[in-house]
Amino acid sequence: MTQVPHSQSAPRIVEEESARADFYEFMSGLLAHPPSDLLLNNIGSLDPAEGEIGSAIETLKRLAARADSQSASREFHDLFIGVGRGELMPFGSYYMTGFLNEKPLAKLRQDMMTLRIEREQNVYEPEDNIATLFEIMAGLIRGRFGEPASVAMQRDFFNRHVAPWAHHFFSDLETAKNSVLYAPIGTLGRLFMEIEREAFRMEGVPS
Repeated sequence: MTQVPHSQSAPRIVEEESARADFYEFMSGLLAHPPSDLLLNNIGSLDPAEGEIGSAIETLKRLAARADSQSASREFHDLFIGVGRGELMPFGSYYMTGFLNEKPLAKLRQDMMTLRIEREQNVYEPEDNIATLFEIMAGLIRGRFGEPASVAMQRDFFNRHVAPWAHHFFSDLETAKNSVLYAPIGTLGRLFMEIEREAFRMEGVPS
């Protein structure tokens, strides 16, 4: 699912913020639809990193080199679509209430209206999909919906709509029965959520 920004020209932002937005967009693309052969090839050019993130990146690069769009599509289908439903339900309402289309989705829609974010026409999937939320976070950072969002605005959106459940979702993705290529994607998502949560917490601490 994609969002329709009211401003198509995004202002320049500092390198650190751009890197955060890049990662949100990268993860959104992997979670919105099966990766193409081009994306699988591009995964091989990911920059190395240290620690757990670096280990997850190397695992993802190795698995992507062995995969192709057909095998990735089958895995994506089994994880997120399935026959009737996939192994995982990547929606905030489901993780927070056990049901789709509940109060968390209504609150998200209210906040999207306030931020002047519109759902793209002919897209019918609920907006609290993890891929959509990551796309919105990237848009807030880059200023696709107006001016780049302040840290406080980013933190509020993250704490209301991402933090309550995304860490749990990515932990489930790491260990899902059908996860192969997506297992290290789950690891990256979980670690990134921990980094974001701690960074926002520190930003909120009075100096």
